[in-house]
Amino acid sequence: MNRLTKLALDQGLALNQRLTETIANGSDWFFRRDTLIKSGQTWFELVLDDDPMSVRYYELPDDDEIELVDGSYIPINRNQYDIPLILVPPLGVTTETFDLMPQRSLVKYLAAAGFKTYLIDWGKPSKEHAHLNMKDYSFHMFNKALASVREHSGSQKVSLMGWCMGGLLSLLHQGQAKDPNIINIVTIASPIDISGGGVMAGVAQALNAPAKLVRNYTQFRINTLNPALLGMSPLMTTLAFKMTDPISSITTYWDLLTRLWDREFVESHTTTSNYLNNMLLYPGGVVQDMTTQMMFENQFAKGKVAFADGTVADLGSIKSALRAFAGKTDSLVPPSIAQQIINIVASKDKEFSIAPGGHMGVILGSKAQAAVWAESAEWLSTRSTHST
Repeated sequence: MNRLTKLALDQGLALNQRLTETIANGSDWFFRRDTLIKSGQTWFELVLDDDPMSVRYYELPDDDEIELVDGSYIPINRNQYDIPLILVPPLGVTTETFDLMPQRSLVKYLAAAGFKTYLIDWGKPSKEHAHLNMKDYSFHMFNKALASVREHSGSQKVSLMGWCMGGLLSLLHQGQAKDPNIINIVTIASPIDISGGGVMAGVAQALNAPAKLVRNYTQFRINTLNPALLGMSPLMTTLAFKMTDPISSITTYWDLLTRLWDREFVESHTTTSNYLNNMLLYPGGVVQDMTTQMMFENQFAKGKVAFADGTVADLGSIKSALRAFAGKTDSLVPPSIAQQIINIVASKDKEFSIAPGGHMGVILGSKAQAAVWAESAEWLSTRSTHST
C-alpha cells in the first residue's frame, strides 16, 4: 500500500468515525436531550428547607483532585478554613449558575480550595410569592439563611459571595444588619450606579421621562400597585439575559450544527442552553422595588436604599472587607456601573477588578476560573480564619 492510498484510507476512516459520532450525538440531542445536560451534579446536604428558600452545604470532594475547564487539575485542600463561605445567586436564575458542569462548577472549585461552601437557593417563586420584595429577600430570608449556616458550621463569622443581584442582596443585608461577623463580601457584576452607561442606563433613561410626567400630573405610583400584576415571567427573564449578548444567542446553534461530532461540545452547549432557557419568575414585589430604588431614583449609587416599611439599608456603613469584580465586556453591568461600590462602603480593606467576560461570562465563562474564581479564593484565603 503506497503512501497516498494509506492517507486516503486514514482520512476515510476518520470521516466515517466523525459521521458516526455526529449521528449518535444528533440522535441524543433530538430524542434524549436530558442525557446531555450535566448541570447540578455536585452532591450537597440540605441544611435548611424553607418556602421558597433553602440552603445547601457542599462537602469536600471525595477525590484527591478536581478537573478544570482547561483540562488542568487542582488538588483538594482538606485543611478547611475556619470561616464558611456563602454563595448568593441572583433571583431569576437556577442554582446551576454555580454548578453548571462538572469541570465548570464554582461550588466544587471553592470546596476543593478548602472553603466550607454553602449556597442560598432562592427557590422557584410562583404567583403565590408575588408579594415578596427586596426587604424580604435581603433581610428576613437572608437572616434565616445565615442562622442555618452558623448552626451547621459552628462559626458565627461568615463570608458572602454574590453574582449580580446576589451581590446586591449581600450588600443590602449588611447595610441593614451591620453584622460584625460578616467578615468578607465578594460581589461580581453587581449594579450600583446605573448612570454609568450600559443597557440598564439606557432602560432607566427611557423610563424616567414618562415616569416623571406620570408622577407630576397623576396620583399613580408604581409602589401602590398589586405586586401580582408586576411579576417578570421566566420567558421575560430569559429574553433579558439573552439580549445582553444577542449575537451569540443566535450563532451558538450554528456552532452546534458544525460541531455535532464533538460530544464534549454538544454536552456543554446543551447544558448551557438548558440553563438559559429555564430562568425563573421575578416576584412582583422585587420588580416594584427595583424599578423605584434603582431605575427611577438610583438609590444604590447614593448609598442609602429605602424600603416600603420605612427602614433603610445604609451601604455606607458597611465595614466588611470587600472585593468587587466587573466584566470587561459586560453590556448589562459595565465596570462604570459596578465600581461605584468602592466609593460608598466604609471598608478599609476593599479592592475593585475588571475581569474577562460579559455579564454571564465573568462568572460562568472559560476564563472565569483563572480570573474571578482563583482571585476570589486567594483573596478570601488570607481573610478566612477566626483570628482575622
